Amino acid sequence: MPKRWVIPDIHGCLKTVTSMVTDLIKPMRSDELYFLGDYVDRGPDSKGVIDFIMSLQKSGYNVIALKGNHEDFMVELYDAEMKAKNTWWHTFGNKKHKTWLEIGGKPTLRSFGVSHIREVPPEYIEWMRNLSHYVELDRFVLVHAGLNFKIDNPYDDLRSMLWLREYEIKPEMIGGRKIIHGHVPVNMDLITQSINNRIYKFIDLDNGPYLSGKDGFGNLVALELNSMEMVIQFNMDN
Repeated sequence: MPKRWVIPDIHGCLKTVTSMVTDLIKPMRSDELYFLGDYVDRGPDSKGVIDFIMSLQKSGYNVIALKGNHEDFMVELYDAEMKAKNTWWHTFGNKKHKTWLEIGGKPTLRSFGVSHIREVPPEYIEWMRNLSHYVELDRFVLVHAGLNFKIDNPYDDLRSMLWLREYEIKPEMIGGRKIIHGHVPVNMDLITQSINNRIYKFIDLDNGPYLSGKDGFGNLVALELNSMEMVIQFNMDN
């Protein structure tokens, strides 16, 4: 049976994700690799992370990459910069650019060898723009952040899938499935409990690989959905 691996927020940690995939997961081309978004910002090589995932796709691996809020932010900022001839868009773009630099955009620009987001090659922007928002599997829903259960159809709210942080899960609205997500870094104890304890309605796999030096954090975690086996790669980029 093909394995199904879920890998959460990478945040520019190319050496870490490369080691995890090539040395720990060692996927066959029949296996499924699900990435949960946030490939960019904070870590040293956002461009390299995207190149790595693109190379897996081009090499025939079964890869589904979801969009995270950091990709969403970059695309929105890039579009604002492209419309900056308009005064309102220029002001909007400047504010967003400052915010982006504060949440990890500086190393992203360095990884592309540019000084401003408008100089990022458009093929990377379009790749981020066209990423999927969620995947519905037999027992799980994979999403970057979460789902909005306050509306009739949680799948209608795409923005919540990228940005939501706190929400009440109603499994009956998604066919009794459990949500697997990233977005909010949690310690290894909670990750392990949510995988092993059936009472949890979610599994948050984000251990904040960029959070080196913080007890219980700083690893990239992957989960195999058939066996519920977890593999852990310590940060190799810091």
